[in-house]
Amino acid sequence: MDTIASLFSFITTPVSWVIVQFHTVYGKIFGPDTGWAWGLSIVSLVILIRICLIPLFVKQIKSTRAMQTLQPEMKKIQERYKNDKQRQSEEMMKLYKETGTNPLSSCLPILAQSPFFFALYHVLNGIATGSTIGVINDSLLASARKAHIVGAPLAAKFTDGSSKVEALGASLTDVRVVTAVMIVLMSASQFYTQRQLMTKNVDTTVKTPFMQQQKMLMYVFPVMFAVFGINFPVGVLVYWLTTNVWTMGQQMYVIRNNPTPGSKAQAAYLERLTKHVTTHGKARKRSERTIIKAIVAKGRDRNEFERKFINGLNKAGLAAQADGSVVQSESQAAVQTEDGTSTSAATPKRQQPKRQSKSQRQSGGAAASGGKAAGDAPSSEPTSLRKSDEPEDAEPAEPAKKQPGGGTRSKAQSGQRKGPQRPKSPSKK
Repeated sequence: MDTIASLFSFITTPVSWVIVQFHTVYGKIFGPDTGWAWGLSIVSLVILIRICLIPLFVKQIKSTRAMQTLQPEMKKIQERYKNDKQRQSEEMMKLYKETGTNPLSSCLPILAQSPFFFALYHVLNGIATGSTIGVINDSLLASARKAHIVGAPLAAKFTDGSSKVEALGASLTDVRVVTAVMIVLMSASQFYTQRQLMTKNVDTTVKTPFMQQQKMLMYVFPVMFAVFGINFPVGVLVYWLTTNVWTMGQQMYVIRNNPTPGSKAQAAYLERLTKHVTTHGKARKRSERTIIKAIVAKGRDRNEFERKFINGLNKAGLAAQADGSVVQSESQAAVQTEDGTSTSAATPKRQQPKRQSKSQRQSGGAAASGGKAAGDAPSSEPTSLRKSDEPEDAEPAEPAKKQPGGGTRSKAQSGQRKGPQRPKSPSKK
């Protein structure tokens, strides 16, 4: 183990130096030999490492967004080779290579954090075995061995025997209770972080190998932490619990403010954004304008939640622009009148004409034909919708002439269909 630690001294020495610097600061507040001083030093180390990993986290987000832009192409490949899983996987890998994306980019922060975890483990293991490592000298080693976190020594493990625990000045029951609680919290936080990613921030319309890997890791990682956690010193458990809480909070922030398109988180975000924009009449934050710009640029490729967002703006009299801004729609703009009141400039709805009765249509057609026969001069009298009164001494209509075929055919009158008419049945009294 000493040989391995010496090989990685290039990272164990800086890690031990950082812990000592934080211990110097917290030791002046809580005392140099207290668990608060050493425990907060480890927590501060985690925060410092995660701050340094923020550029890598931003790169991870960009890679994730690049994967999201490939979702339509992935869906086409799945539909084309739905009966050939091997060809489907080959085409997916080919697409990743052509676009320069990596489905395993979400593991980059964990991989980058692994060397620091390895270095911290050897530092704390040196404290447990009573050997100096890095910049931790004999006086700091003795101070660290006296530190207890909630009754458990910093270098104690769940698997340690009672004699070793008593040598560190603690009881076996306290050590196992504290380490068991920390292992459970560490595994639970890891599971919740992965589950939150899978249930809220994943486009469920497209199933990719990446999603299957994430689903598998959601159950594998907590089990791994629980199995290996019993061999971790209390200081390492503090390190992993702190980094899991940081990851969970960081992911909650990203899911809330920059969700994956097509996910449940995007539906909730766009609902909040619709209320915010309609209340203020504009997008006030730069991040909001960036998301609106991306939605407008999609055009017909918008998903269900994005179309609902655009329709919600239109109903409120607003329109999303290509640059991500939101302006008042011209069709719903308010016009200021002379007396200071605002009225809607929207065009009134066109009213449908009332439907005329059969007698009105017949009289209207007869009047139109009469006007044409009389000449081009329009009549000054209005056309009456009622039938004109016929004189009582009017001559009856000529009887229908017989046709050469022997049948009779009456002239079709206005409003009457041609051909033989059906005789009316006698009314029942």
